[in-house]
Amino acid sequence: MTLNEERKIARTIESLRCCDEVLVLDCGSTDRTCAIAEGLGARVSKEPWQGYAVQKNRAAECAAFDWVLSLDADETLTEELEAEVLLLKQEGFPRDGYSMPRMAQYLGRWIRHSGWYPDRKVRLYDRRKGAWHGDFVHESVHVRGLVGELQGAIHHFTCDSLSEHLGTLDRYTSLAADELVMRGRMPGMGRLVFDPAWTFVRTYVLKQGFRDGFPGLAIAYMAALYTFLKYAKARERHV
Repeated sequence: MTLNEERKIARTIESLRCCDEVLVLDCGSTDRTCAIAEGLGARVSKEPWQGYAVQKNRAAECAAFDWVLSLDADETLTEELEAEVLLLKQEGFPRDGYSMPRMAQYLGRWIRHSGWYPDRKVRLYDRRKGAWHGDFVHESVHVRGLVGELQGAIHHFTCDSLSEHLGTLDRYTSLAADELVMRGRMPGMGRLVFDPAWTFVRTYVLKQGFRDGFPGLAIAYMAALYTFLKYAKARERHV
């Protein structure tokens, strides 16, 4: 799925040599995203934005084949993962879906702690057996059947700056707050006070974010801020 991803889309498409088709589902880019994708041999379709899970399921429906490998525009396959996918193709995909670890690059550093790794995701699946679920944020693939584990990783190129991270945080906490309101889960003042602090301790200490240097400290603070803003926006919407 894409929306104004001209800086990243080429890197993603070029990592998909193991695929028989590359499909880009664009939801209204005004930059060169679609032109770059088509120039690299991808098939580009356009759909209005309907939400993360709905959009990804729509992309799977548009694909030419039943086995789908789903990536975001800021992700790539490592060579190790590409080799595993090629081997599975030769074996006929003995399972119904496959999870793989995801390693994020944040503020120029690969993050190996902070709760960000291995961050396993099901991204390779038979669309006849699996689909995306999640109304707002944190969508994921649910597979009816056996799920295998691959060892090669997806590389996730996240925020290059704190300003970019803050923009993403604002957008995602709004969606998370909408979900809380929809489910009738209104956080009390105690959660507003204590949950952000606990999130920081869990991320920085228990999940060893301190081993990721300054980016690890930033991740812990941003995780705490995410928790606070999610709850605060939910209360704001409820007033």
